[in-house]
Amino acid sequence: MTNWLTDWANLLLRWTHFIAGIAWIGSSFYFIWLDRALTPPAQPRPGLEGDLWMVHSGGFYQVEKRRPAPGEIPPVLHWFKYEALFTWITGIALLVLVYYLTGAYLLDPNVSHISRAAALAIGAGVLVIGWFGYDFLWSSGFARRQKRVAAAVSLLLLVAISYLMCRLLSGRAAFMHVGSLLGTIMVANVWVRILPAQQEMLDATRAGRAADFTLGERAKVRSVHNSYMTFPLLFIMLSNHFPATYANPRNWLVLLLLFVAGAAVRHAMIGRGARARWALGPAGLALAGAMFLSTSRGAARPAASPGAVPAFVTVRAVITQRCQPCHSEYQTDSSFGFAPGGVMFDTPQSIQRLAERIRVRAVETKTMPLANKTGMTDEERALVGRWISGGAPLR
Repeated sequence: MTNWLTDWANLLLRWTHFIAGIAWIGSSFYFIWLDRALTPPAQPRPGLEGDLWMVHSGGFYQVEKRRPAPGEIPPVLHWFKYEALFTWITGIALLVLVYYLTGAYLLDPNVSHISRAAALAIGAGVLVIGWFGYDFLWSSGFARRQKRVAAAVSLLLLVAISYLMCRLLSGRAAFMHVGSLLGTIMVANVWVRILPAQQEMLDATRAGRAADFTLGERAKVRSVHNSYMTFPLLFIMLSNHFPATYANPRNWLVLLLLFVAGAAVRHAMIGRGARARWALGPAGLALAGAMFLSTSRGAARPAASPGAVPAFVTVRAVITQRCQPCHSEYQTDSSFGFAPGGVMFDTPQSIQRLAERIRVRAVETKTMPLANKTGMTDEERALVGRWISGGAPLR
């Protein structure tokens, strides 16, 4: 009963997180596109910075960007803020459910031997300290005077945090915590810096005073930061499905290269004209580097000679002992729900059909058994690898 409830809680949280994230990122993309697409009005009017016409779903729309004069704000004003909040709430709830309540995905004995309590403290501490450190830096006069230097400092701090997390937590948990840090910074930017600045300008305008639009310009800096973090965060949300990235000895470098690739693509999208396209070069190089690092472990797989291929009965004994406690219709360990991922090794044919998946997870990345819960040895992994390299015969 508990596992059934946990599975449904996981599903509903992921579903809500996904929907809220689409709404948040979609509105963000839309307004960034608006800023690029607005053109000077054909008939200039005071306070009007630009406008454009659009067509969608059979209707025509005209959008204007304005700097309202005192008392000009209409009674109904639409805000875009709860999408960010619900995305963060559901994301943190998933972090707690998947990584903190059970602890199964949080630690890897092949990475470090810290306690679960220490891992929880580190994970939560990084989110809190990371936001306050980032906000202190970018609220300072130094950051306003030296934006490029502040950006370099921010990137170096991200490198340090990524390396630290990948050396203390499991690769999967490390990626998710870096993603949670980015998400926390993004939502805090919205609620702590962007929205209060907008509210202050709104209050001044409604009170008949001239708004201080420098507040909006400072808030815009945080909005731009959020836009650069969007693509890397989306990758991290998907990364748990691709162990070649997080189960790599240089996983911290893979993560940072993918961060660079995502941010560079975003720069090419945000920038105006052909000048911004130079960013696609570094994006391609960073992506190629991440792909090389994530596949290099399996690139040197030796071909097995016929005499080196183990008998299937020997391989099946290893899989029965190390894998079937979870991956079976008759599982003896239901900690992760019924047959995680829908994978079952109850028949010779199912083992043969899933041989390539076994090779990736158990032989190359060694992410299964999870945290090596059943104690699979390197010799057993090598034996299974030789069987798969020999064609996975059922003899």
